[in-house]
Amino acid sequence: MTEVVREPQQDRSRATRQRLLEAAIECIADLGWSGSTVAGVAERAGVSRGAAQHHFPTREDLVTSAVEYVSAQRLAYLRAQAVDLPPGPERVRAVLALVERMYTSPLFRAAIHVWVAACADGRLRDRVMVLEAQVGRESHQTVLELLGVDESRPGVREAVQATLDLGRGLGLAHLLTDDTRRRRRVLDQWATMLSATLLTGEDE
Repeated sequence: MTEVVREPQQDRSRATRQRLLEAAIECIADLGWSGSTVAGVAERAGVSRGAAQHHFPTREDLVTSAVEYVSAQRLAYLRAQAVDLPPGPERVRAVLALVERMYTSPLFRAAIHVWVAACADGRLRDRVMVLEAQVGRESHQTVLELLGVDESRPGVREAVQATLDLGRGLGLAHLLTDDTRRRRRVLDQWATMLSATLLTGEDE
């Protein structure tokens, strides 16, 4: 007789939660904040509304957890690329390419919808602001590590922060139209300027 192997309840619960988070991100990216309901997310995830509300009692719980999940995924992606980065100026260009992909992804598009909604919803704004502050700090530290630079050197902290601000701005422009060619020219020029800031005096 064949033994039936049952998936542990904890594993099933974890898998359901992840499906809901991924479905929430897809909904927000496709439909925006106002069009993303717990029922709609549950349907897209293939679970019951009751199961969805068991994990996330309110839409705010679901959405902020989804944004947190996405942020963690973006950071994990950045860190996973560190082993393949070349040295010198080419490393700077490679890191900029990673930052570009992070800010032009559907995940970032979903985060933008949440930011817009948070402007008009005080409870959501408070939660998102705390989360974004944490993500900002971790993103900054991750890019420092990827670039392999010392933040104590004059100008390095500001240059890295400017890189993230630039990436975010280019990501916002990408929401309305595909401006890949212009964006690549901007990033190419920034790579030259950033390399001059980060690499000057490195061996002194």
